Amino acid sequence: MAKRFYRYFPWLFIFMELLVLYGGLALLIMLSGKYPLDASSLTIEAGLLGVIWVLLVLFRKDYKLARTSTYSDTLKQFLSSFLWVILIFFLLREQLVGSYGEEISFYIYVLALSFLAFFRVGVHLSLRRYRMSGRNYRKAVIVGKDDWSTRLAQTLKENKALGIKFLGYYENNSRGEDTLGNIHSFFRQVRQGTIDLVYLSQDIPADLVRKIVDHADENHIKVKIIPGSQLQWDKALSFSRYGSFVVVNLNEIPLDRWGNRLFKRVFDICFALFVLVFLMSWLSPLLALLIKLESKGPVFFFQKRTGANNQEFQCIKFRTMLNNPWADTRQAVKNDPRVTRTGAFLRRFSLDELPQFINVLKGEMSVVGPRPHTVPMNQLFKKQIYKYDNRHRIKPGITGLAQVLGFRGEISHHWQIRSRVRLDYFYIRNWSFFLDLTIVYKTMGELIARREEVY
Repeated sequence: MAKRFYRYFPWLFIFMELLVLYGGLALLIMLSGKYPLDASSLTIEAGLLGVIWVLLVLFRKDYKLARTSTYSDTLKQFLSSFLWVILIFFLLREQLVGSYGEEISFYIYVLALSFLAFFRVGVHLSLRRYRMSGRNYRKAVIVGKDDWSTRLAQTLKENKALGIKFLGYYENNSRGEDTLGNIHSFFRQVRQGTIDLVYLSQDIPADLVRKIVDHADENHIKVKIIPGSQLQWDKALSFSRYGSFVVVNLNEIPLDRWGNRLFKRVFDICFALFVLVFLMSWLSPLLALLIKLESKGPVFFFQKRTGANNQEFQCIKFRTMLNNPWADTRQAVKNDPRVTRTGAFLRRFSLDELPQFINVLKGEMSVVGPRPHTVPMNQLFKKQIYKYDNRHRIKPGITGLAQVLGFRGEISHHWQIRSRVRLDYFYIRNWSFFLDLTIVYKTMGELIARREEVY
């Protein structure tokens, strides 16, 4: 049953996705009322979109919804495929289809593809329920019994949605209802088709591990090692290979990978250029005039702040205060006499931060990341907060996870900066492009919803 499931599921998955894609496309075209004058143009474009999608799904193996993956993992996988298809489709559409494409809106294709996100979450949910009913499960045993292998066994029994049926232990020094035999009997009893997974306790000797792996290879059984307390961390681990030697990376973050850094940098440049061209190009002269009319001094305020790897940079803002010697060391407070009326307006709607998109273009900041503090404040917080410097592993951002969760404005209590640092650390360890998009989206609402906390 399991073999038939894995043999036919990928093709069923692709077929259903094409139905959702073309059904959504037809529905959107009918709702828009923009029917193509030449039906052949729609046929060519829809066929091109479907072929690209199928090839990408097969290449990336999107149909493999891992038993341990979360709904967030499914959406991240979809988003990555979605962006690649949009890029490839519209490049090829222009070259192969030409003028045909003018009749069908860009947004119709994007929305039709977006329907697939709901389909994939639905498939993920259905698979979990299917496995919870006792079907499509994998049979597993554990070799060696200790505290961590016992915890794994309990997890497999309680979390039926994983679809992994725990059969028992192979252990030399234990006897009980869940003990299938000693380790020597493992080699006699375990054959192809009897089990699918073998979990090894960390206490199994290296030479015995090699024998078990060789036996499992011959019988097409997957082997996994249960790490002890030194590797049971609340973060994903990765591995590096030095020739034939393998080491575990304990504190690697997603943005250590060049591909992720490139993806984030491209997004930063595109977003910053959009803001500078379509917003700041006409808004800056108006704000500059208001600032100059109310008080003497420069339009822009340059302040040293701490960036990635503790490197200092000049953060650019619209000036919101009267010239004063405490700008770097004293935070703005409610009814602060240093803040001008124009400055108060700019601060309330975070318009004073707009020039920081220039910092983004220069590579000193990112659109999303931990908010940078002044150098003196940074030195103070570093003494007060454990692991404070972890937030400087990546570029600071114009907005961040802490800000969209309500931690904006004045830091009047110790718990506020502690919570900010904790959220910054979470963002650094769990970065994804999808998370960046979510933070940018929520920032728009926060600019209006939480104005009373910023002054």
